[in-house]
Amino acid sequence: MMNEKHERVLVTGGTGFVGKNLQEQKPNWIYVSSKHYDLTIPNECRQMYRDTQPDAVIHLAARVGSIKDNTENQAEYYFQNTMINTNVVHEAYKGGIKRLLASLSTCAFPDKLESYPFTEQDLLRGPPAPTNFSYGHTKRSLHVQCHSYRKQYGLNYSTFCPSNIYGPADHFDSEASHFVPSLVSKLYNLKNNTLTLWGTGTPLRQQLYVDDLATIIPILLEHHNTELPLIVAPDENLSINQMANIAIKKLNKNVIIEYNGELDGQHRKDGDNSKLKQIIGDFEFTSFEQGIEKTYQWYKEHR
Repeated sequence: MMNEKHERVLVTGGTGFVGKNLQEQKPNWIYVSSKHYDLTIPNECRQMYRDTQPDAVIHLAARVGSIKDNTENQAEYYFQNTMINTNVVHEAYKGGIKRLLASLSTCAFPDKLESYPFTEQDLLRGPPAPTNFSYGHTKRSLHVQCHSYRKQYGLNYSTFCPSNIYGPADHFDSEASHFVPSLVSKLYNLKNNTLTLWGTGTPLRQQLYVDDLATIIPILLEHHNTELPLIVAPDENLSINQMANIAIKKLNKNVIIEYNGELDGQHRKDGDNSKLKQIIGDFEFTSFEQGIEKTYQWYKEHR
């Protein structure tokens, strides 16, 4: 049993995709969303801490979306995420909160590197992918802010970088959908035997099942106490085409895949999870084959 040192844990973005799944595992934590506080406003962020009086914060709140949404709304992504992150961290410091764990993204890593999988030390060795340029930089800034407050004020503020997340309660039917929820929605609502997907099918992705992340986050809260932007990713690194074919086979769909050749995005962004494994030990990640079936069934049952 994990030794938990923190009792009043506040989760920002608590009703978002990861927050909903985390709440199933940690129902006694405090979950807030944009319906409760506008974290782009310093006073509201300050009030959040006064109201909740946490002894630790898990910062998940962010504007997130699809590659198309990221590409077309870079200014909005930059402003909203920069304001949210700046206020959450600074007001935590001003409120005397000594422990904060913030979620970054592997989108913050460079678009291209000489070798893969990349490690935590590679975070700032080149610009993020053009399709995630603003979002990636805001996540980098969040890491720099946590690192700086850690160094200057002696606070245990740390960060982690999850790979692509998918699973139940994702955003399935919107312009903000990522690849896997979009794939699930398209397969469920298919009107003929042709499945049209963005790009070329060649980019590689580590898909992290959301329940796995929800299990890992409480462990990181207690045991990730370094300045590393810890990579949280499974071993599997599959191409878009491989994932589409796994889904088709697992779900018994008789379809032909077509790619539109547009917005392929970053070719690969697989991270080395060896530092993570030093903390979580012999954790068994959900395979994509298992996860896509669970995700599809959830979507089918909640239509």
